Amino acid sequence: MLRFFDAHTSRREWLRLGGLAGLGWGLPGLMPSPAAATGPDERPPGFGRAKSVIVLFASGGQSQIDTWDPKPHAPAEIRGSFTSIPTAVPGVRFCEHMPHLAKLADRFSLVRSMSHEDVDHGSAFYLSMTGRYHRRRSANPPAGPDDSPGYSSILQRVRPSRSFSRTSVHLNGPAYVPKIVAPGQFGGFLGKRYDPFTLGDVSSGEIVVPGLEPHHDLPPVRVQARRNLLSSIESYTQALAADRSAVDMNTLYEQAFTMLDRPQTRDAFRLDAEPDELRDRYGRYRSGQACLLARRLVEAGCPMITVILNHNNRGQDDSPEDRDAWGWDTHNDIFVGLRDYLLPRFDRTLSTLLEDLEDRGLLDDTLVVCMGEFGRAPLVALEKRFAGASPGRKHWSRVYSIMLAGAGIRRGGVVGASDAQGAYPADDSYGPWDVTATIFSALGIDPAGHYTNLVGQPFRISEGRVITGLYSG
Repeated sequence: MLRFFDAHTSRREWLRLGGLAGLGWGLPGLMPSPAAATGPDERPPGFGRAKSVIVLFASGGQSQIDTWDPKPHAPAEIRGSFTSIPTAVPGVRFCEHMPHLAKLADRFSLVRSMSHEDVDHGSAFYLSMTGRYHRRRSANPPAGPDDSPGYSSILQRVRPSRSFSRTSVHLNGPAYVPKIVAPGQFGGFLGKRYDPFTLGDVSSGEIVVPGLEPHHDLPPVRVQARRNLLSSIESYTQALAADRSAVDMNTLYEQAFTMLDRPQTRDAFRLDAEPDELRDRYGRYRSGQACLLARRLVEAGCPMITVILNHNNRGQDDSPEDRDAWGWDTHNDIFVGLRDYLLPRFDRTLSTLLEDLEDRGLLDDTLVVCMGEFGRAPLVALEKRFAGASPGRKHWSRVYSIMLAGAGIRRGGVVGASDAQGAYPADDSYGPWDVTATIFSALGIDPAGHYTNLVGQPFRISEGRVITGLYSG
């Protein structure tokens, strides 16, 4: 049994346990099936097609039945309150509150048979970000220094960017679940140096990182004095102020300061350079402006951008009137929440991002992944332990849906299927480990390869297999 690390754990014991975790041992139950390393002539489809990846994370658990995989012929207690609408792909239907995405369904693919065994937000978020189960499954553990690194941090370790000052940027973060900072979104055992550069609310000002605004009249000695770039990471550090284990202020200051020397980086963060009409199309709210900034970062050459669509998976408990606070954890009031708060923004922003990338010729070499940590239960029911007066859906990880587009992904494709109740896979199932494998492969990195930790131990890049059906069929 793996035990938790503390200040008294010896270096030898740390190495021993760390090595076991890196090999995927000690994780009973549903497990990934790692692929073998491949040679140049055995590369999977889509290998190396992406210059950049945008991951959009719908934190809280997006209901598959009320979004991508409606069940119009199921009983009302399963079907829910919404009707379904046809899409640009014959035979594929979406929820009625996703009309813009329905028109674009021939530009992306769905995986409707995602499945795993973790049913709580913190550890399932960790699983989604790392492709590995947390040692405390179905729990809400805090972020720790012995965590597995997230895909963003592994990319920085394996192939740091030479064209952009940061390999990985997280926007509208960090993710909360709902009161603590979720594990899996940091460098873990690789250390703070491998944390992604994280910004919070990018919609609050015209210049996303005010400390990056150039002062041409400053000599180098005075530029050196500007290490107090608190404004550049203010929202992020305030969010993490109560969790010192998750933040190293010196590291964050250094990351922001290094951006001063690169005009390309400074310009990428200037949302005021975008036309008002386009900013309005994305939506003048946190997730909308974060997605617009993600597109700008792709243009600037950033390899990995993660947008936390909902920075709190259940912020509606404390701020029900704040649309930015709503997360996808809709135990009760699911149909009111989806109809009035979540789906209109989701449909508008994601469709605008896809169209914008396409119009600029960026979608061909940008992989877009939209996912959450799990889905929602097929049965609609009122849960007395949660706020809200009308029914909702519980956590459900046995089946859920994700969307992928660009970088060679088949247009109008559907991979896998759920059963008639939207409860279990009716076809081959896939896990978060397969998503990480697909991401790395798209970037031209063999997911079956290895990276090393800070003392030279090898760890697999991914424990999964590329979802090849996304590229053919």
